[in-house]
Amino acid sequence: MFLYLVEFQRTIYLALAEQIKLLSAGGDWLGFMAFLPMGVLFGAAHALTPGHSKAVLATYLAGSDAKVARGFLVSITLSVTHVTIAVVIAALSLPLVSIALGSVGRAPLLEDISRGLLGLIGLWMLWRAFSHGHHHKHEGEAVGFMAGLIPCPLTLFAMTFAISRGVPVAGLLFAVTMMAGVALTLSTVAVLSILFRERLVHFFDSRPRLFNAISRSIEGVAGFVLAGVAVWQISSR
Repeated sequence: MFLYLVEFQRTIYLALAEQIKLLSAGGDWLGFMAFLPMGVLFGAAHALTPGHSKAVLATYLAGSDAKVARGFLVSITLSVTHVTIAVVIAALSLPLVSIALGSVGRAPLLEDISRGLLGLIGLWMLWRAFSHGHHHKHEGEAVGFMAGLIPCPLTLFAMTFAISRGVPVAGLLFAVTMMAGVALTLSTVAVLSILFRERLVHFFDSRPRLFNAISRSIEGVAGFVLAGVAVWQISSR
């Protein structure tokens, strides 16, 4: 499955490169616009590969009291940040690249910031689980933003290539369609996580004390996982 996804992405990326080359040589934009919907499939497939904070998203939503609408908002925030940060890096070009990028397609500085902030969210969830703290209204969006700070490498490649060929608008348009695909996959993960949690809530409806204990335990475990993963990933670099 993973190899199929990689090959699928490679096929679309090579087709995108050809489209951008045609545009830079004076090709017509109509053909490029007809190709753009492939960006949605590209983004959706890309988000299915390892990474993209799917585990972080599922863990947080399973341990929170977010409803489906909030889950959508969190996943969209993550998707928009994940793609936009790559567009910004490409647009700012060499000054930010020389500071933030350690290798092609990666941004170690932003990755460490993202993991550190997620670790703090994990500690906050642990504290709340044991102290009966309350959820803040915009906590979910904050988690989505922090998890999305790791830039999308394929968006960065596409933007850099389009800019180098003198057609940055083409890269930007493809990034927008790719963002929609990433959001589609991450929203599905979010909804499934929330529906799973709500099924548990329904099962324990007649056992409020037991549910409360289990709910706090799940939140505590989610917080521990987020904090632990953040510490492990930062320390193993």
